Amino acid sequence: MPCDQIETSSRDTSGRDTSSHVVIVGAGVAGLFCALKLAPRPVILISATSLGEDSFGATMQADIAAAVSAGDSPDSHAADMIAAGCGLVDEDAARALARDAAARIEDLARLGVSFDRDHKGGLATSRAAVHSARRILSVRGDFTGQAIMTALATAVRATPSIRLMEGHVADALLTGDGAVRGLRLRRADDAAAAPVLIAAPAIVLATGGIGHLFAVTTNPAHANGIGLAIAARAGAVIADPEFVQFHPTAMTGQDPAPVVSESLRGAGAVLINRRGQRFMLPRHPLVDLAPRDTVARGIMAELTAGRGAFLDARDVLDDDVAERYPVLHRACVAAGLDPTRQPIPVAPAAHFHMGGIAVDARGRSSIEGLWAAGEVAATGTDGANHIAGNALLAALVFANRIAEDISGRSFAACPALQDVAFAAPAGADAKASDEASERTLREIMTSQVGVIRDEDALADAVIAIARLERDSLDPALRNMASAALLIAAAAWSRRESRGAHCRVDCPAENPGFAHRTMTTLAAARDIADELAARPTTRLPRSLSA
Repeated sequence: MPCDQIETSSRDTSGRDTSSHVVIVGAGVAGLFCALKLAPRPVILISATSLGEDSFGATMQADIAAAVSAGDSPDSHAADMIAAGCGLVDEDAARALARDAAARIEDLARLGVSFDRDHKGGLATSRAAVHSARRILSVRGDFTGQAIMTALATAVRATPSIRLMEGHVADALLTGDGAVRGLRLRRADDAAAAPVLIAAPAIVLATGGIGHLFAVTTNPAHANGIGLAIAARAGAVIADPEFVQFHPTAMTGQDPAPVVSESLRGAGAVLINRRGQRFMLPRHPLVDLAPRDTVARGIMAELTAGRGAFLDARDVLDDDVAERYPVLHRACVAAGLDPTRQPIPVAPAAHFHMGGIAVDARGRSSIEGLWAAGEVAATGTDGANHIAGNALLAALVFANRIAEDISGRSFAACPALQDVAFAAPAGADAKASDEASERTLREIMTSQVGVIRDEDALADAVIAIARLERDSLDPALRNMASAALLIAAAAWSRRESRGAHCRVDCPAENPGFAHRTMTTLAAARDIADELAARPTTRLPRSLSA
């Protein structure tokens, strides 16, 4: 079928050299910051939404961590990451991330991000779960992510070397001879439109996470695993896909579910059930500031028992809640709730993916010419559990490192892409069918690959998801199913409980699994095939064997 085509040949129509163009897919924090750091090098920045649109979900409600207070240190920050990661954190990577934090905070300040200040004029800090010191930086309480996004988007729009392509998503990564050749794009709002091809010798994936694969999530619809999927379908190595963090305190009833900021618990808010009991007291020495996976399981236990779960912030919040916590206030107003007088009902929701495209310290993937930053990348700094404030930090740090790695390089112009064949977009009837299949996929992920997992449910999920991937006519759903299959197959394969990965049939950590998962989509499909064909008494091989 005919395709619009943009080729980064050696010269454009104005005679300018375009062979050094870098294509960045994703306009969240990592993508925007990387584009800015690459300036004045020409960059094509692809965004699924209008740049700066208030639809970045969990990122918009996130905090950022940095060891900038007296008595704190990068080594202490790294030690907290390592402890939370349950033996799977790359310790060198964690220390390097923590050391880079202060410089990235200075970058944000120069871009106009006005962090909250203490009475002495210094950076105000608060405490969050697992952190041993006050190192969470905020803007107006829970406005941090939105403030950072606004500053970055403003700077990007003012940078002439950055060419924006808004309203487009990538649905295929094109490779040849083990290196990237380009991308296939489609309109985000028109699945029937002809695809667009971009030839590119250097691609940075910054597409965000996988939260929308689950029916209950803090993530927006475009956080659907697309970057993970297209890299995996091109043969990239994928790391730790089974480790999905469920934010314990989300307000359900909306899609995406608003996050109730962890900084509230750091300020003294407590978790209670319908009887007013503090149910985390007997569960962990850190009580309400325990690791997120522990808190999520505690809340699930209360919900399953019918006792409900609530965050009581009445002693923390005053009538100025709209100013101090604007995101929370907006969500509470929508729910008809006054958090200064009523406890906030909460439940776990898919929030952050510790896994992703395996990258090294410079953000390089296993495919030549492909880098990844932000939640789509598995950097080794999370291990089995992610701690508050590190998502934005890692996005900034690795975006900067990628820009440094690319700077000074020259890339040969890519060959034309006109010989690449594509299937026609799905018709209206197939699209309606795939919308139903997407709902099914998300329900499977929440019910069978969610907070609490077991072998039989995971095996059923792997088989069902593999069937969706194989049979769907819609490229978007196929990509979602590819990402979901990687998660479910790795979760089935890891026969233990570690960090955010909880198996009720294997409730303890197993020393035999004290290593990171490194896998491919081909390996996940092999697991699905063997599970579908096995006698009930026969177990297929493990991804981690």
